[in-house]
Amino acid sequence: MNLGNEGSTTVAHDRPQPRVDASTGQDPGNSQADTAGEKAAAALGARFVQLDVTDDASVSNALATINAAEGRLDVLVHNAGILGNEPLDGPTALRVFDTNAVGIVRVTEAALPLLRKSSNPTVVTVSSSAGSFWAVNNPDRPEFHLPLALYSASKAAATMLTVQYAKSQPGIKFNALEPGTTATDMTAAFGIGRSPEESARAVVRLATLDVDGPTGTSQDETGELPW
Repeated sequence: MNLGNEGSTTVAHDRPQPRVDASTGQDPGNSQADTAGEKAAAALGARFVQLDVTDDASVSNALATINAAEGRLDVLVHNAGILGNEPLDGPTALRVFDTNAVGIVRVTEAALPLLRKSSNPTVVTVSSSAGSFWAVNNPDRPEFHLPLALYSASKAAATMLTVQYAKSQPGIKFNALEPGTTATDMTAAFGIGRSPEESARAVVRLATLDVDGPTGTSQDETGELPW
């Protein structure tokens, strides 16, 4: 299930990972990342837009592209995230929070004018129960055994940002989602998780809420979660 199947015009974005060639000073990975993103968008029946959540100019350009093509934005899904499982230090913390939390602020602030033009604007933050006091202190939960301090802290920030936006923007629904352990490039080293297609069902459910649907919640596929 995807938003394209729900009859929506879907825009997919990709963030190239910077890899600079020492001999040229250029990033040879951008074109490869763009190609991968374009292929993924085509498979979803979506339009591809380049967007790096850590770069203000990239975010502005992406929203300008959407504005020119559609004139509004009905659904925004925050799905950018990195683990930050390197040794703890300041630069790593800044990088993780810049992607997992500050990126939410960058993109949301840029998207608000277009969201306000929608008759049923919705924002879904793909967060994690790894940022939940309830989950990380419960020995029966997998998050209890997850040694990812920066990822967990940044996801706590992501969920709180979602709640605060829900309070400050009452005309727009903002909800955070625990998608379930999902097999992606980010989790490949752990060898765990279900297919992205399975986890996407919960994203689509929150993205297609009715006008009077809930806002300011943290949920998984079964409903609201303690936090």
